Amino acid sequence: MYEGDNLGLIRGVSIAVFLGGSQFLGVIPKDLAKGDIIGKTIGEELQVSTISDRLNIMFNHTDAFIALLGGLGTLEEIFHISSWAQLHIHHKPIGLLNVNGFYDNLLSFLDEAVEHEFLTSSARQIIISAAIAEQLIDQLQSFIPVVDPSMSCINWLTMESRKKLILDLSLRL
Repeated sequence: MYEGDNLGLIRGVSIAVFLGGSQFLGVIPKDLAKGDIIGKTIGEELQVSTISDRLNIMFNHTDAFIALLGGLGTLEEIFHISSWAQLHIHHKPIGLLNVNGFYDNLLSFLDEAVEHEFLTSSARQIIISAAIAEQLIDQLQSFIPVVDPSMSCINWLTMESRKKLILDLSLRL
């Protein structure tokens, strides 16, 4: 994933991915591609019609997700794709490029959510972070998904899973 906020980071990540022997896929809505808002990257760029198309294309064509510095759209995508990982819809690694500690408060919030049992520790491990692109790429390549015990009964590949799921929503105090 990338946002148009920081062209140098986008280019740096795409170069690190390329030099690491992987492919870089940038997916952007056509309206954001107008006027060269995001600049050029090394690798493939796909222009799509909508934000929903963007997320679906990224999901279906990537082996990992990297979020750079960004705003609400970036945060929405991080949590959207992370919730899919928690639900076992995919097992692809998700990384935050935490330049100059940009995501430190978000990561602390997630740690706090684990401490207060709003998030399982296995769900917290879904999101990887590093301050340097090369380190993040290395971590993504060595990522091993941790099964969240509370979600391990869900199987999205069977007809049975398409039926309404019964979830235990009891409140623990």
